[in-house]
Amino acid sequence: MGTEIERKFLLIGEEWRENAQGLLLRQGYISSQPGGTVRVRTADNQGYLTLKGKTTGVSRLEFEYSIPLEDADILLDQICQKPILEKIRYRVAYKGHTWEVDEFLGDNAGLLVAEIELTAEDQPFPKPPWIGEEVSGDPRYCNSSLSRNPFLHWGRK
Repeated sequence: MGTEIERKFLLIGEEWRENAQGLLLRQGYISSQPGGTVRVRTADNQGYLTLKGKTTGVSRLEFEYSIPLEDADILLDQICQKPILEKIRYRVAYKGHTWEVDEFLGDNAGLLVAEIELTAEDQPFPKPPWIGEEVSGDPRYCNSSLSRNPFLHWGRK
């Protein structure tokens, strides 16, 4: 059994880009319910199937399995809910921690979110100067929510 403990933040400025290298991710959802999600993702010529439980605090159960890229592409194109999310993920090292910065594309363009995975909910960590407001508790910033209610549409009534 795996547990993911993750905190999310908005970004300030562009300083984080200095030595960041990005990787294009495509992901979609077979199921996206309040109690959990089933996600398909492609990254770097590999496919993944991920099951995530309900979030409690900043923790949730997570199980991830490698699947053939061809299978992942078929699932994304034919079975997953639309639209499919696309983003560039950057890994940025800062004082012994690795931050994952997601730069969203398509209907979520303009949204930048940084995540840090921790070993305990109360684990202290140094915040880089480019880290802004914490959005861990805001469900709008969950990827499954962004697939249903893209960032582009947040300002519209």
